[in-house]
Amino acid sequence: MRSFFLRNIAGERGRDFGSLRVARPGSLILCVLIGSILATSVEAGGLYVNEFSTTSQSNSGAGRGAWAPDASATLHNPASMTRIDDHGFAGGFSLLFGDIHFDSETGADGGNQAGVAPIASFSYAHKVSDRVRFGFSFFSISGSILSPSNDWAGRSQLTDLSLLTISMTPTLAIRLTDWLSVGGGPVITYGVLNWNLRAPTEDFVRLNDLDDWEASGRIGFVLHPRDDFSLSVFYNSKTDFSLNGEFNGPASLNPDLDLDLPLAQFVEVSGYWQATEKVALLATFNWEDWSVADDLSVQLGPAPPTQATTGFKDTYKIAVGANYQLNEDWLLQTGISYDTSALQNKNRIAALPIDEQIRFSLGGIYSLTESTNVGLSFVYVNLGQGEIRTGAVEGDYQRNHAFVFGFSLAFKELPWAGKWTYDSDSI
Repeated sequence: MRSFFLRNIAGERGRDFGSLRVARPGSLILCVLIGSILATSVEAGGLYVNEFSTTSQSNSGAGRGAWAPDASATLHNPASMTRIDDHGFAGGFSLLFGDIHFDSETGADGGNQAGVAPIASFSYAHKVSDRVRFGFSFFSISGSILSPSNDWAGRSQLTDLSLLTISMTPTLAIRLTDWLSVGGGPVITYGVLNWNLRAPTEDFVRLNDLDDWEASGRIGFVLHPRDDFSLSVFYNSKTDFSLNGEFNGPASLNPDLDLDLPLAQFVEVSGYWQATEKVALLATFNWEDWSVADDLSVQLGPAPPTQATTGFKDTYKIAVGANYQLNEDWLLQTGISYDTSALQNKNRIAALPIDEQIRFSLGGIYSLTESTNVGLSFVYVNLGQGEIRTGAVEGDYQRNHAFVFGFSLAFKELPWAGKWTYDSDSI
């Protein structure tokens, strides 16, 4: 994909937006899209963030909607909250590191392009009655996600990408029968993206404070016909973002940037089976509707909107995991997952180096007390080869890895345990 911003900035028209040229608007949209994808999800795999600093992180997300070990269940499927005995709180913090090196055939490699991204979440589940639970979850990721050297071969597509996001979701869950629960609520998200690159003239181009508040909806069902088995079906609706920010380019060009950006709806099915007294098996299948982002439009300043085809296609995820109860204090966890690629090689650009993804996770939960658990997790992510064949940028990411170290803390009993809870007959 060729450089796509300023093509004719000179002379009398140097400050005229009419001289602004978008040769491949899909490139711009893809770059903005990847930041927004990283910024806005509270669930899913594929292109969405998959690490949430919750207990299920050690299982690569396998079974996360069907297993309810603590209050973090409200983040993955609110319906599973009905399996939590009392009021509970769970929080977690992770650090994401990358080893992302581009093997260029057309210029400098750019060194290790990955930055460090802290990831935090917390969830609260409140027992309203035997049948009803109220929950609230918070999720945030921030940091410099990609930051190669300024002289690398793909500098016309990326020199720095940073973001900050906050997602909040109040939820309500009801146990309809002894074996069926339903839960849902809105997801309210704020994201702000900053993205820098270089124009063909080698001048810096900056997109500053691209941000928006938006909401989506989520609903989930959990079937638990037996104490040792549960099945989860979870749906999250499409999020229609309208990103607006500042474009700072050469020749003092500073038009506003507007982009209507849909983020994929998805469906996720998870299962949890306590196979033996010590061993539990977990699995997840996920579909994400990324083809909805294939045809988009972008507007710079007063110029008419430009249509673009990004080449995005739907993605699928499969994950399997296992838990092993080593003793009364330790539960050991592991998992592996695979996500298909949302892009073919011909549509991939330097700001979106991910390809198909393979995750391997391991960790454990230690019981400090009967009601307090501490979790540790490690996730290795292979982001695929990420081959780029765009003419201006040729090469691939032979080293394209991410490493996530996580810590979680869960309280299954709070000081107000048993309080503010009503009889089932009254609610």
